[in-house]
Amino acid sequence: MVTIYDIAKKANVSPMTVSRVINNSPSISETTRKKVEQIIQELDYIPNKQARSLTSKKTKLVSLVISDISNPFFTTIARGAEDKALQSGYQLLLGNSDEQTEKESRYIDMLLSTHVDGVLIAPAGDLSHTNLRKLAKRKVPFVFVDRYVEGIEADLVMGDNAETTRKLVAHLAEQGHKQIALINGPSSVSNARERQQAFEDALVLNGIEARPHLVIESHFRQDNFPDIVQRLMSLTPEERPTAIVAANNFIGINTLRALRELNLRVPDDIAVACFDDPEPIPDYNPFLTVAAQPAYDMGYIGMQMLIERMEGTAPAANRKVMLPSRLIVRKSTQRTE
Repeated sequence: MVTIYDIAKKANVSPMTVSRVINNSPSISETTRKKVEQIIQELDYIPNKQARSLTSKKTKLVSLVISDISNPFFTTIARGAEDKALQSGYQLLLGNSDEQTEKESRYIDMLLSTHVDGVLIAPAGDLSHTNLRKLAKRKVPFVFVDRYVEGIEADLVMGDNAETTRKLVAHLAEQGHKQIALINGPSSVSNARERQQAFEDALVLNGIEARPHLVIESHFRQDNFPDIVQRLMSLTPEERPTAIVAANNFIGINTLRALRELNLRVPDDIAVACFDDPEPIPDYNPFLTVAAQPAYDMGYIGMQMLIERMEGTAPAANRKVMLPSRLIVRKSTQRTE
């Protein structure tokens, strides 16, 4: 393995001079800098980040910890975060908690041992507070993306859950629906709680009677959707929903599949709308009415906020950025009569 001593010997300079070139010290003459950089390139030398961090106390490593890598919403967040990190001279480490605080804890421990400079995180749920306190105790800056944990102070970038839910419910109300169900994520996740509260408020705003039995708590990632949909559609005609709001794209797609298994037509028998815009899926897209959230911008802005926090240019007070969604109306909610 090539070391700075090999470079120093070939360039006929001291190892300290090589170190200063690598760390962009202004005290090195341009002639010496070019000579050393040429030899670094010839020998294909790769600086040891851990060794450099011992003196600079910075690794130029940041992490993004998301709750479900298989969800296109989070992979798009990751793209935005990575783009901003690379533009700013940082490298990104990606962690996936699978909506599990235990797995998230293992990632946090690994990141602490790696000495990352900061963490952008979509916490798995309220129990993530223990993991986040580990970061705070070590004084590792972190920023929330899409979700947050109550009682933990940090910058936050997220979608406007209240306004987005109102858009979906108002659209369904305009289509004449009076019995609207919500299939939501777990109440231990902040955005699921916000969406349920906003759903209930939106019903009132649109003069629709609240029906608690039509609010179903499931899981953002996977659940027995055939049973959930079967239970809803087995209600009496007076109680059965004529429309369903799905709290994320996975719930939306799985709801469509469950309705198909029951030989129910969308939107003829029941309308479906959801948060987030799924990746194209045969027979389903472009079909589903969605409130598309700016996932890329969430990742990009969240990483920008994190870098500002790490580099000491952020304001003292924590910031909260809420991004609007875009309602895209498709066939799944349009009445055919």
